[in-house]
Amino acid sequence: MKKVTLGKSGQQMPAVVVGCMRLGEKDKASMNHFIHAAVEQGAYYFDHADIYAGGMSEEIFGEAWSDDPSLRREEMFLQSKCGIRKGYYDLSKDYILESVDGILKRLRTEYLDMLLLHRPDALVDPEEVAEAFDILEKSGKVRMFGVSNHKPMQIELLKKYVRQEIMTDQLQFSIPVSNMVANGMEVNMETDGSADRDGSVLDYCRLNDITIQSWSPFQMPAWKGCFLGNEEYADLNKEIDQFAEQYIVSPTTIAAAWILRHPAHMQIVTGTASEERLTEIIEAGKISLSREEWYRLYLAAGHILP
Repeated sequence: MKKVTLGKSGQQMPAVVVGCMRLGEKDKASMNHFIHAAVEQGAYYFDHADIYAGGMSEEIFGEAWSDDPSLRREEMFLQSKCGIRKGYYDLSKDYILESVDGILKRLRTEYLDMLLLHRPDALVDPEEVAEAFDILEKSGKVRMFGVSNHKPMQIELLKKYVRQEIMTDQLQFSIPVSNMVANGMEVNMETDGSADRDGSVLDYCRLNDITIQSWSPFQMPAWKGCFLGNEEYADLNKEIDQFAEQYIVSPTTIAAAWILRHPAHMQIVTGTASEERLTEIIEAGKISLSREEWYRLYLAAGHILP
């Protein structure tokens, strides 16, 4: 398994994070088998959220690992997210603390290795977040902290009050959905890709040693589904298929390798309930696309070079 340094922690972690959003439909036995399939390949970093399947993803995961003596808690890295409620976002102190207690109960663990704030809350009081983080850290319930879908200035606002390092920022990123790259390439142009929609978050995270965790790594823009095999991205799939044949891997592996090739040393969040596809994503860590190959895929997705 390819490793990356997690934020400023200095810890080496798997480049592939097992996203658990779609695992809520598994029963205890199949969940247990899935966890073993991941851990045995070095993918022991699991990403949850309190809203996934209404909490069932965490609940079944907790049952599956806690009743299996061969799965040791200290050999897994458990991360979860909070802050999304029905119809609104809530990063208040009380809700963060309440959410974490629920997460710990469902996952059947005494602590989280990492807690992320799931979405920016327009009504966030960063002083309340700081109080919640302090309580969670001092109680031993959470060991590290991060954010998801936050822009640089939103992180800076938190950092004014929060003592703990912000280790990660989860951001949507795939070959077609890569404005993080495009806005840095199409500088001072009037093209669509030149629009800075994220406050240069890619460069900000690199400057501040914040690990980007790429979610929906196979998604098309506007939530239109997976681009792999989709006729709307025929040129991209033609290039991917050619590289897949060249490297003797699946197209999924090539698409994941494109993300892992970036020198920001991102983690990729899988989001699959298929053990076969999980293995294909993990295989991406064994491939290092050349600079020319990386750009060929970028251009085939419809991006431009000025």
